[in-house]
Amino acid sequence: MDTISIIMAFFLGIGLSASAGFRVFLPLFALSLAARFGFDLSEEWAWVGSWTAIITLGAATFFEIIAYYIPWVDNALDTLAVPMAGIAGTLLMALSLGDMDSQVIQWGLAIIAGGGTAATIKGSSAGTRAASTATTGGAGNFIVSSTETAAAGLLSATSLIWAPLAFILVLVVFYYIYKGWRYIRNVKIKKPKNSYK
Repeated sequence: MDTISIIMAFFLGIGLSASAGFRVFLPLFALSLAARFGFDLSEEWAWVGSWTAIITLGAATFFEIIAYYIPWVDNALDTLAVPMAGIAGTLLMALSLGDMDSQVIQWGLAIIAGGGTAATIKGSSAGTRAASTATTGGAGNFIVSSTETAAAGLLSATSLIWAPLAFILVLVVFYYIYKGWRYIRNVKIKKPKNSYK
């Protein structure tokens, strides 16, 4: 792979990995469909475009989306989804990079960039849902779940259509994650401690 191809593949991997941070199976399903209808993958990953993979990932995507609309199940699912997102992000980045000259570099990028991106976003979204449950009794979780699904769909589609734009969108997502972290940290710092006489 030449340098430009590697960069574009990296952008694709980041976009799909970020999507996995919102919904684990949706970007895998999107990539499976794309592979079936002409998106190039290396020979070792050709199975991703098989009808078996499409049906399996499609069913998993459907049940994952539905599960996040069931009160309390959504929070329980987040416990499993964080490590699963990391695994999915790693796989998606490895798939995107294809046949690199160095397997060490390929899987290093897959684990650090792909898995790290997915796990970070999933951890942040899980925190948002937990906060929504605590403050609204779960009533606001519908909005959180809908936003996550929409973000996963948008990032998956954008990654496959024009990966550089997906990469920019991921940077925007990380910017808002950082702002949210700063806000929470500042609130904790400013919160007065109870005084006892």
